[in-house]
Amino acid sequence: MAVNQQTLEGNWNEIKGKLHERWGQLSQDDLQKARGSVDQLVGMIQRKTGEARERVEQYLSELTANGGAGIGRVAEAVRGYASTAAESVEDARARAAEAMRGGYMQTERMIQQRPMESLAVGFGAGLITGVIIGLVLRSR
Repeated sequence: MAVNQQTLEGNWNEIKGKLHERWGQLSQDDLQKARGSVDQLVGMIQRKTGEARERVEQYLSELTANGGAGIGRVAEAVRGYASTAAESVEDARARAAEAMRGGYMQTERMIQQRPMESLAVGFGAGLITGVIIGLVLRSR
């Protein structure tokens, strides 16, 4: 059978609407009962409409082929978005790495130019951090 079962199931709501447009005598219950199987769907359409099996299968094949093309377009758009997102993440990573290198180099230059002041700042920062941690632990 030329009907693509997976595409039929994947695009069921859209296909169900098109089947109802073409064969108005199909009820929502009829379509819901036949949802799981292409053979059941074709048989039910034949019984309800008197349409030849080949014509029903051909119409379903056209619907699933168009649905498959739609899925392909969506998949291509997702791949394009993922590629763009990956490039953006890589750009952000490169900028962050460059900023860190620049900050490190600037800190290194400052320590080399003012070693005593840098030592005093480091000692003061450590002392303040230790006091804060001590107070937090003591309050518990």
